[in-house]
Amino acid sequence: MRRLALIACAVLAAGAARAQDAGFSNPAKFQQQDGAALYHGICQGCHMPQGQGAIGAGSYPALARNNKLATAGYPVLIVLNGSKAMQGFAGMLDDAQIAAVVNYIRTSFGNSYSDAVTAAEVAAARK
Repeated sequence: MRRLALIACAVLAAGAARAQDAGFSNPAKFQQQDGAALYHGICQGCHMPQGQGAIGAGSYPALARNNKLATAGYPVLIVLNGSKAMQGFAGMLDDAQIAAVVNYIRTSFGNSYSDAVTAAEVAAARK
């Protein structure tokens, strides 16, 4: 039993070290501020590098040429609160970071929704 506890501690310590290397100063908060960096650091693992989505262990919708992104509030709420298998990031990203990543996906991957989301709009959506 003690051996299992030591192994578990070693695994947790290694994970915390990797989290800091990946841009965390606090393992619960991301440090990147740029929308592209946030997307590539967080979102592309499921939604894929070009936003094409994926089906495998789960179903991850394509963000590329996605008409649901036309209404800016929709992706803000999804990033804040999550949906289905996607967790919410309200506790891991601040308002400016959420605005940055939402603006990035709304203007990338064949999307051209130019009405940018502001940090103040994200803050209002949190309430």
